[in-house]
Amino acid sequence: MAFFPTRVLFATDGSPDATLAARRAIELCEKTGSDLHVVHVGEYLPTYFAYTEEEPAELRRNAERLLEGQAESIRAAGGVVAETHLRLGRPAEQIIDVSEDLGVGVVVVGSRGQSALRRAVLGSVSENVVRYAHCPVFVVRAPEGTRPA
Repeated sequence: MAFFPTRVLFATDGSPDATLAARRAIELCEKTGSDLHVVHVGEYLPTYFAYTEEEPAELRRNAERLLEGQAESIRAAGGVVAETHLRLGRPAEQIIDVSEDLGVGVVVVGSRGQSALRRAVLGSVSENVVRYAHCPVFVVRAPEGTRPA
């Protein structure tokens, strides 16, 4: 078993925190010679909330655009994207599933730094990935005072 990962999974939601995490994922891959995989979990509406057939298709198109935009940003920053992965559903669950399917050595996610109350009510994707992932998870947070209000 290698000490360094051979595959890194970067999970993005398109937020500024995800952009910061992307930079760290690029650096990690450059230093370890790992392949960078990018996953985005698009918004998912259960069928009882989906009113027309066009709405799920539009959600998928929006998610695809975000994922491709993130991949292009990574390439523009000098990173090499081995593969992109689009999923729909619960973000933490889907990120973990992709990480297991690929057998990644580490997952990189951004943290939005939610308040304790908001985190308790809504849950935190990064916390759930840390809790249930089969591999180490690298959570990237913006330095104090740099996060927009």
